[in-house]
This record gives sequence, structure tokens and C-alpha cells, in this order.
Amino acid sequence: MSKTIVELDRAAAVLKLLGDKTRLTIIGILKQRECCVCEFLEVFDMSQPSISQHLRKLKDAGLVKEDRRGQWIYYSLNQQSELYGLIEDILEHVPEQTDQINLIDRANPTLRCGC
Repeated sequence: MSKTIVELDRAAAVLKLLGDKTRLTIIGILKQRECCVCEFLEVFDMSQPSISQHLRKLKDAGLVKEDRRGQWIYYSLNQQSELYGLIEDILEHVPEQTDQINLIDRANPTLRCGC
């Protein structure tokens, strides 16, 4: 599979966006599975609106897509994005987020929020 060359300004913007530990962790989690906002609440010590803001920035950059299911929104990596290859390359150098995913699975927040 050939790699897409990304415009320098666009690559710099994505790298700046992923320079935030929370957003980089979100991307790492989404590499392994889709998530609802309530599931991210189990991982991060922040409010739902704060997590939603991080997700909005990632979505606006084209890195994340959302899938509305009733009143709930599930987030996943946008594999159709021209930036996906860059994201894959970055994530090769970041630890897998297995501990955070196990935390989500143990807490099973979707039972509480109904998503």
C-alpha cells in the first residue's frame, strides 16, 4: 500500500493536535476499538464536555468519524482520511492503550449511560 504525501501545513497541524496527551491517547484507544464519550470518562479525569471538545477537534481535523446510533454517538478512526497513514505511523511509536481499554471494559459504562 502506498503512503499518501500530506501537505506540510496539514501535517504540522495534525502533529500539533496530537501533541496533546489526551488527544493522542484517544487516537490510541480508537486504533483498537470505537468508543462512546461515556467510555472515555472511565479513562480521563475530566468532564464529558471536555472530552467532547477533544473529540470535536479530532473530528474537525478529519482524524475521527462519528456514527450516530439513536441519541448516542460512537467515535472511530477515520480510515478514509488522507491523514490515516500519518496517524498509523505515529501510533507505531506510542504504547498500545490496552490498560485503558481494559479499564473501560471492566467499568462497562454503557450499562449506566444506555448507549
